This record gives sequence, structure tokens and C-alpha cells, in this order.
Amino acid sequence: MLASLSIRDVVLIEKLDLAFDPGLSVFTGETGAGKSILLDSLSLALGARADSSLVRHGSAQLTVIAEFDPPAVHPARAILAEQDIDTDGQPLLLRRVVSADGRSKAYVNDQPVSVGLLRKVGDELVEIHGQFESHGLMDQATHRPVLDAFAANSGQVQALGQVWNGWRQAAQARIEAETRLKQARAEEDYLRHAHDELAALAPRPAEEAQLAETRAMLQHGEKLVEAINAAGAALSGRAEVEQALRSAQRLLERVADRAGGKLAPVIAALDRAAFETAEAIGLLERVSAEIDLDPGRLEKVEERLFALRAAARKHGVAVDELAALKDDLASRLAALDGGGDDLARLARAEQAARAAYVEAARRLSATRSQAAALLDQAVAAELPPLKLDKARFVTRVTTAAESAWGPHGLDEIEFLVATNPGSPPAPLGKVASGGELSRFMLALKVVLAKSQPTPTIVFDEVDSGIGGAVAAAVGDRLARLGQGLQVLVVTHSPQVAAQGAHHYRVAKHEATPGKVLTAVERLSAAERREEVARMLAGENVTDQARAAADSLMRL
Repeated sequence: MLASLSIRDVVLIEKLDLAFDPGLSVFTGETGAGKSILLDSLSLALGARADSSLVRHGSAQLTVIAEFDPPAVHPARAILAEQDIDTDGQPLLLRRVVSADGRSKAYVNDQPVSVGLLRKVGDELVEIHGQFESHGLMDQATHRPVLDAFAANSGQVQALGQVWNGWRQAAQARIEAETRLKQARAEEDYLRHAHDELAALAPRPAEEAQLAETRAMLQHGEKLVEAINAAGAALSGRAEVEQALRSAQRLLERVADRAGGKLAPVIAALDRAAFETAEAIGLLERVSAEIDLDPGRLEKVEERLFALRAAARKHGVAVDELAALKDDLASRLAALDGGGDDLARLARAEQAARAAYVEAARRLSATRSQAAALLDQAVAAELPPLKLDKARFVTRVTTAAESAWGPHGLDEIEFLVATNPGSPPAPLGKVASGGELSRFMLALKVVLAKSQPTPTIVFDEVDSGIGGAVAAAVGDRLARLGQGLQVLVVTHSPQVAAQGAHHYRVAKHEATPGKVLTAVERLSAAERREEVARMLAGENVTDQARAAADSLMRL
């Protein structure tokens, strides 16, 4: 609910701090006293369009702060959380600053926000119903959730949303498969040619490095053979090197036990040298046998290497990626060959998901239609006491075009009214009279109070053009609303004012010579009685007026 409202430098208000309580609060005062300034100020804090003419003459800027204390789980807090504004369960301070030059700033709990975000938050906290307002039920976008709340359809709506998501996912899978198949068919000739080319080439992983190594060896084959032969000749031309090493080893072994162990390292070294020499000669002979100086082999290796590199450049990949590319092309061709079957399967899945959605949505539509008839009856019962006995309220439920279907169903829902017999129902916003519109809204809110509780509701012009028993009926319904909600009403009717749980009087006074300001005073019980009597009798309050006020306040 609205806990407080602080106003600085708005038209005739220099400084004003108001505290509010639950229930019905009424604002009274002479015409022109400044009651509309209060609503304009509250509207600014809720994100209404800024108007520099509201800045008090001589001031640089106006400031309005509205404090709310919604529950921890509330749509307003959820909206702020989506914008990474953590309210941590604290009260919400909606602040608006408008400069005399027309510039506007908005804040929530001292954090700068856009005016659009401020308006979204404000719409979740307050509904303003008046001659020039378009919040709440005036917006057709609110009619579906209002009817669903009245019908207690939240479970069905949530379940339908899941079915809708299933249909969307199935449709997306079919669209993506269709797109892939279309692209593949457009590239089919290229895919087959590229695959056949790579299949004929048969690239292998790591083949480029192996070919490059072989090529380098073959390019220097003559020098390698020459060096190997020379090394072999050197080893074999030294009177059998290994035999000489072994002979020296045996000679030393015969006298080793007389040298006190000093010859042991020498003998071990000769043993290793003889072994390594024998191994080197064997390896040298093997390498010599493996080197192929056939010029034809070098040509074949180079042709293979150059073919692989040319294919890699053609396809824009590394040589070592050609094998994987060949496999990918084969996979795409296989998908192309079986794509029609896959697409048909996905299309069947999409149709099944659509049918499930339509079935669930139609069940929800039937529930909405039944609830719409009950809502119309309930509102109709509220209209005669409000001097709207010839008016009709109609909840229209129609099936939207498929392009407009969504997670909330097939339906377009709109609240319509007809104020005169025989006239066709029209949207709420086209009701000519501001007073009639406010009374329609009042009737609706009375019916919807339990199913669609809004923290704070503001009514302006609700008593326009009525009096007597009708005004008393309006006051009674406002008081009933105030039992579960916070209701703020600007009124000229004593019958309405008498029903208030809290009473505020708005008046102008001359603060200093030539300086007129608006003040708002919260009235005590005795002051309330006097104010209602004034509204009944005018300037000269009589005992009869006071007695009439007592009578109204006891009702």
C-alpha cells in the first residue's frame, strides 16, 4: 500500500508530507483547493508524463516521493529484480524530479531508473481511475489476467504455457531441419563432388608430416648414401675395430686381479665400446639398405604432398583436417539422403504438439466463457444502485487469429459497456462520462476485489453528477473495497466522505501577503463531522447539518 507521499514545489504546494493507512481515505475541499495537484503529484511518482508547468513558480525543480511497502513476493519487486535492483524486502521509494526546463529524472530507492521502468513498477502498485486516466482496467491488456483471476484459472494457464512451449520447440526443430535440408539440397552437387574428390584422395591424419620428412630424405639421398658408405669403410678398414677392442679387453682381464680394481673401469669402457661399435655398424648397414634413390619415388611423394596441400587450400582447412572434412561431407550427404524422412517425422511431431495446445487452449477458453458470464452477472447486480441500471457490462471472449496465439491461449478478451438501451457495447475507454466510467470501474473492482487485489486504488470523479441514494451507494461500495484494500477517493459528496476511515481536507491559504499555498490536513473525528456538515450545508454550518452528518457517518 501507499505508506507516504512527500511533495515539494508542485504548483501551489511548497512542502507537504502525508502518511496513509489501509482502508478508505477521502479527500475533500472546495473546488480549486488543489485536490487535483495531489493526484498529479502521485501520478508523477508513478511514472506519468512530466510537465514542467507543475513546477511551483520561482522554484528550480519539483520533487515527489511515494513510499510503498509491498510484500516480499510482489510483481513490483520482481520487475525491479529483473533490472538487478535488489530491494531486499525494504520499502520502495519511488522518486521523481522534474526541472523547470522540462528535464525529468526517476529513482527507485535512490537508484536511477528510466521513466518507463518507474511506470511499470507504479502500475503494479496503484490503479488510478478518473476522467483522464488510462491505468489498470482501462488497458485491454489487463482484461485477460483479470478474467483468469476471477475464474481461478492460474493452474490451467500455467499448464497451457508449458504445452505452448512444447509446440514452439517442436516447430523450431522442424524449421531448423527444414532450413538445413534446403541448404543441403542447394549445395548437393558441390557436396557430392567435394566428397568424391576427397574420397579418391583418401587423406590420412598426420600424413603431411610423414610425406615432408620422406621428401626431405629423398631430396638428399645421394649425400646420405655417400656419407654412410664412407662411415662403413672407415669402420671396416681399421683392422676390425670390434675385434681389436675385444682383444684389449681380454688382455686386461688377465691381470685385473693384480691391479687392485683400478683396471675395472677400463675393462667396462672397452666392453661398452665394442658393443656400441657392433650396434652402430649394424644400424648403418640397415639405413643404407633402406634408402631408395629411385627418382620415381621422390616424384610420387612430391605429387602426393602437393595434391594434399592443394586440396587443403581449396577447402580452406589444414592438410591434417582433410580426413575429418571428408567424413563430415559424408555425414551431410547421408543426412541429405534421409532428410525427407527426418523432416516428415519432425512435422508430425509439430502437428501433434499443436493439436495438444489447441485442445488445452479450448478447454481454457470454455472456462473463460463460463467465468465471463458470471462476471457479467455480478457486475450487473452492482450497477442499478450506482444509477447505471440501464447500462450493460459485457465480457467479450473471442478467438484470435493464429498469429496472435500465445502461452495464455487463443482468446482475445475485452470488457465492454453500453450506457444506453439498444446501443452496442463499446470499450470501457469510450464511455463518454468520466463519472460513469469511474462508477463502472468501482462496480468492477467491488466484484473483483477478492480475486484481483490491487494494493492501492485511487478514484477521482467517482461521484460526478450524482447525489442522494446513489452517492450513498457509491460510498458504501468504496467502504467495502476499503475493507481489503487501500482506497483513496477525491470527492465532493458528503455521502461518500462520511464513509471514509480516514479524512483529509485540502484547502488554500495565504502563507504571506500575495503568496497562496495549498495545505492538506488530516482530520480528527470531530473535525470530520464538521467537514461533512459543511459539505451538506455550505459555509453556514447548522445544527441540522451536523445532525445529518452524524446520521451519514453512522450508516
